[in-house]
Amino acid sequence: MKQSKPGSKSVRVWLWAGGILAGLILLFVIASSLMSARMGDVPSGLDYSATRLSDKGLFRVSYTPSTGTVPINQMHQWTLHVETADGQPVDSATISVDGDMPQHGHGMPTRPSVTKNLGNGDYLVEGMKFQMGGWWLVDFTITADAQSDAAHFNMMLK
Repeated sequence: MKQSKPGSKSVRVWLWAGGILAGLILLFVIASSLMSARMGDVPSGLDYSATRLSDKGLFRVSYTPSTGTVPINQMHQWTLHVETADGQPVDSATISVDGDMPQHGHGMPTRPSVTKNLGNGDYLVEGMKFQMGGWWLVDFTITADAQSDAAHFNMMLK
């Protein structure tokens, strides 16, 4: 069996491959450290209530999970209740749903949507699933009577 001489092509290839591998490991360590640092940055004083006024104050919005509490890694439904700021049910709304983990930079593993108007300001939201514990932010954009507003719900899932 022939041995490689220092400076030979095979030695240079192994050194080059080792350098690339070391660089990739360094990038992974840096990215992991940055992600860990971000994960500790949950803003203090977050409102975790299930009822809130929308951003512009047009709607009072609340949610109720079908399971009682918001489960992790389980498909479930929500009933979303929408009323005007003065308490009148909103029955003709178009509502979009979005959710994400601000610390992780990823969204939900599903595409939840409002599938049914239940009447009296209640809407069925199907496809809710949160794949892990931590801080989640769920956003509803509500359009009714030619007005649009958004409501945001913070959740700390364990």
